[in-house]
Amino acid sequence: MLNFTSLPPLSLYIHVPWCVRKCPYCDFNSHKSPDELPEQDYIDALIRDLEQELPSVWGRTIQTIFIGGGTPSLFSAKAYERLFSSLRALLPFSPQIEITLEANPGTFEAQRFADYRDLGINRLSIGVQSFNDQSLTALGRIHDSKQAIKAIETAHKVGFDNFNLDLMFGLPHQTEQTARVDIETAISLSPSHISYYQLTLEPNTLFYQQPPQLPDEDPIIDWQIDNQQRLAEAGYRQYEVSAYAKDDQRCQHNLNYWQFGDYLGIGAGAHGKISDAATQTVTRRSKQKQPQAYIEHSAKSTVVLCEEKISRHDISFEFMLNALRLTDGFPTALFYQHAGIPISHIDSALKIAEQDGLLTRDIHLIRPTEKGQRYLNSLIELFLPQ
Repeated sequence: MLNFTSLPPLSLYIHVPWCVRKCPYCDFNSHKSPDELPEQDYIDALIRDLEQELPSVWGRTIQTIFIGGGTPSLFSAKAYERLFSSLRALLPFSPQIEITLEANPGTFEAQRFADYRDLGINRLSIGVQSFNDQSLTALGRIHDSKQAIKAIETAHKVGFDNFNLDLMFGLPHQTEQTARVDIETAISLSPSHISYYQLTLEPNTLFYQQPPQLPDEDPIIDWQIDNQQRLAEAGYRQYEVSAYAKDDQRCQHNLNYWQFGDYLGIGAGAHGKISDAATQTVTRRSKQKQPQAYIEHSAKSTVVLCEEKISRHDISFEFMLNALRLTDGFPTALFYQHAGIPISHIDSALKIAEQDGLLTRDIHLIRPTEKGQRYLNSLIELFLPQ
């Protein structure tokens, strides 16, 4: 039995499933956009989807919003204006709300992004991936390095002082030198946040079926360590496995995920996780994945594809799976607050991890050591349900 004395913070994730074209490494729910995007029908569906979710979150305030994809910057500012008008009518927003929109440099238009800013979108996540044209071509991206740099300069110009750059390493044709140039170029453009992670070949992607030639693994690890040090020297502090931020500009939406907060998920293929104090349960929901099926099902109130209660053992594992990604760890009390379970429930696994030098803990804080961060998968496995 769970025992929530209070509920975790609540976020909202909105999925926009279309891209100009599908990248060969992408395993997200994304689809090649039709000649004419069904903006109005999709916004209608999102609003209906949210209305169907409202009974599960009555009285709760939205702390963060993340619009992901796909390529959300394909949608017009007018479409988002209508969406946000409904969101604000249906849900209370925190006065300090963080609202992030993912953007592709190939879809950047200054006026459109100025309009996004006027709507209250106050953070961007720009999918650069690399500043090397050969690597970008191999990744199937629709932009080149000049467009990427122009997009970032435009973000600054129209007033976004808080934005993330997505960068990958271990790319086709990449060398130690070109990997460093990517980092130096990113730093020179002064984003507030950088996501820096290795390309992985995920199942159900073209790269998985037809693997490209990638650099050897051992040199890649050395590049990563050297470039992490360079980011630190430039003032980007690592706070999660692949996240680096200046000052206090960490991504609040992702922090809510990593701290096992709650989130509504609306849109084709979106996932959500909601805690309920009345029933002392945690429920996951996922939505219809195909865009047209999602639109049609939203009109019939059958947009939920799957719904399941999370077991007590799975909750404790999922909490640790997320929270141990944070380099500073998490307050010990957060486990009880967000999982509804006493920390004693995982005491035996914590003892083993501590004995193996994978984490440190006291009454106030549980934190992975450098060894624990290096062997994160081994650390997380200790908390698998028995």
